[in-house]
Amino acid sequence: MSNFLAQPAAPVVPAALPETRPATVRVLGCSGSIARDCRTTAFLLDDDVLIDAGTGVGDLSLDELLRVDHVLLSHSHLDHVLGVPLLADSVLRRRQGRGPIQVHALPQTLAVLRQHLFNDLLWPDFTRLPQPAQPVLSLHELAVGQTLELGAQRRRIRVLPARHTVPAVGYAVLGTGGDFVYTGDTGPNPALWEALRGLNLRQLVIEIAFSEGDRAIATDSLHHCPSTLAAELAQVPGEVEVLLTHVKPGEMPTVLAELAARLGPGRAVTALRAGQRLNLG
Repeated sequence: MSNFLAQPAAPVVPAALPETRPATVRVLGCSGSIARDCRTTAFLLDDDVLIDAGTGVGDLSLDELLRVDHVLLSHSHLDHVLGVPLLADSVLRRRQGRGPIQVHALPQTLAVLRQHLFNDLLWPDFTRLPQPAQPVLSLHELAVGQTLELGAQRRRIRVLPARHTVPAVGYAVLGTGGDFVYTGDTGPNPALWEALRGLNLRQLVIEIAFSEGDRAIATDSLHHCPSTLAAELAQVPGEVEVLLTHVKPGEMPTVLAELAARLGPGRAVTALRAGQRLNLG
């Protein structure tokens, strides 16, 4: 009789997991509008997840654009979304077999994209091209408080509340060495600080769009100016690295001086610059 059943079972080899490397964020754009060397908001997490898609996306090479598999949008304003249709157009012919680029945003933001952008009037509907069954873009709803796992490295990303003139969110990239937070466009926002209480905050990218002379505009548009941002930063522990984004072109020296005067010597802040790379640990 065969003794096949008596043979020891072959060892079970677990499937190989992707090698996890420390997360990095490349600052593609961090300006509140455009001018020479000023690119609007876009951050590249690792090499395959975009957080917002402003004009800074245009600094990526075609090969780098092709590696983007996910786009996280904070809100529907043009300076944060205009890279999405152009990205789709650039990689349309090269993504065959890779599946669509997944665009993640609030339902209200996706509704704006469908109605006002991908409407075959302002831009072709790339959620149906090159074929409805195999589009280059797909749209995915998210909600405040949700935690996503995205990208080849399966980064954990939490959706944070923002307070802006349209429905908006921020994002936290959760890491073992500390958490990276991008507030999105927001004015004073108690809900944000409540959401951050349970996080191990390491780096905070927070917007400040206007100088103090434009405080009325900042208030109406739900952006920060030095006085409102200084009040918000009083809630941030001193060891947290604070990085400023979304300052309007030409306003940086004034904004930094006015903010420093209100913060005092115990709270250092740094202005982001396009091309900068942040190591998240």
